[in-house]
Amino acid sequence: MSPDINPHDPGAPLDPLPGHSSRGRLERVLRRGEFAVTTELNPPDSANPEDVYERAAVFNGWVDGINAVDASGANCHMSSVGICALLTRMGYAPIMQIACRDKNRIAIQGDVLGASAMGVQNIMCLTGDGVQAGDQPGAKPVFDLDCMSLLETVRIMRDNGKFLSGRKLSTPPHVFLGAAINPFAPPYDFRPYRLAKKIEAGAQFVQSQYCFDVPMFRTYMDKVRELGLHEKVFILCGVGPLASAKTARWIRANVPGIHIPDAIIARLEGAQDQKKEGKQICIDIINEVKEIQGVAGVHVMAYRQEEYVAEIVHESGVLKGRQPWKPEMNPADALVAARMNAMREGAEQNQQQLAGIAAQHPH
Repeated sequence: MSPDINPHDPGAPLDPLPGHSSRGRLERVLRRGEFAVTTELNPPDSANPEDVYERAAVFNGWVDGINAVDASGANCHMSSVGICALLTRMGYAPIMQIACRDKNRIAIQGDVLGASAMGVQNIMCLTGDGVQAGDQPGAKPVFDLDCMSLLETVRIMRDNGKFLSGRKLSTPPHVFLGAAINPFAPPYDFRPYRLAKKIEAGAQFVQSQYCFDVPMFRTYMDKVRELGLHEKVFILCGVGPLASAKTARWIRANVPGIHIPDAIIARLEGAQDQKKEGKQICIDIINEVKEIQGVAGVHVMAYRQEEYVAEIVHESGVLKGRQPWKPEMNPADALVAARMNAMREGAEQNQQQLAGIAAQHPH
């Protein structure tokens, strides 16, 4: 029996393990010391659930978790809560992103409870891009919390069983807490210390911004190890394919926080097939960062190139033959169906009883 299957019933939720915050498979993979792979689902501008299922299907058997993005870049798409509801229904392992830009603490705490009730085991806490970065700059930003206070909020709910108001929860959310890091944005020397603050606030795993400069990431990890932070948090390095040199130049000029060295662009420009070369660059970077002490996995971001994720993971060999868990129908759905049947049967019995009483006492 796989360690990621309930020994009593393969269709049932996983049993809790000592020292684990969630019953999720991502946390189990990381705590076993296996190299984890996560990815992002490009959220649709649609109300059709099939658009989510089609985008998730390309990741089957290749990743340990799927980020449900929360209006990244301050652009509106299907909500992360809605995507998580659909993914958990199909048995996927989502990582629900929460951006503080759009909701206050009341709404966020409610979303955390709702997500946990749906079966979400992982939550990524983000401050969020400013509204001026998106296509609706007239929107009113909230920022009641930031990533640090959001981490603290969810940690208090989980570990203390309380809302921020102090009111008790009857059942706390059992979730694995994540945050984002960017070793490639100034001030570079401060970045490891900022990671330390996020760990103190409650971060248990982190995913980095795109890494296209491995030497810079190595320098960052040197300081992380010097501070002993690699023993307190699981670090997943962000990677992804570039479609072309033109795309790389545009991203470098227009997307804040992404650093792409000239050497990467030159390599793309010199390639006969730039898209294929962009995929190979991603694989090469994975093979470099996986050897860095303290790196626990990779977060593969393949925007509009999701079909490449399986190839990238396979050709990099990071799974070492390990088969990430494939989605299965959520056992909670069977429970709901059973309850609905019981309610129907109960209603039918009541109607029969009422009919019998009416027959015995005609008006």
